[in-house]
Amino acid sequence: MPHYLVAIHLPDNYDPSAEGEAMVRDIDALNEEMEAVGARFFAGGLGAPSSAKSLRRQPEGEVVVTDGPYLEAKEHVGGFWILKAAGMNEALAWGRKAVIACRAPVEVREFGRSSAQKLL
Repeated sequence: MPHYLVAIHLPDNYDPSAEGEAMVRDIDALNEEMEAVGARFFAGGLGAPSSAKSLRRQPEGEVVVTDGPYLEAKEHVGGFWILKAAGMNEALAWGRKAVIACRAPVEVREFGRSSAQKLL
């Protein structure tokens, strides 16, 4: 069964303390629903982009570590699920529920076949 990334996109000025109890309950309910049907493979929230470290290989082979995200953008991935779904339509159905629960835009993307097999 294919695996899909369902990624939550948050604005860079996102304040987690603004998440209300209703939102937390909605996300918990979504997680429970995903688990109940065996769709959820993994889920996790991510720290702020300011806590990220980016690694880049230099032409001479050295790897340089810098503070912050690799790309500067107005939004970032704040959390994600890795789901097992029969196809994109099923993954999109979960994505729709995630948009509602998280009150944020969501991206759904299938893992490449070789990557998905490594997850198993």
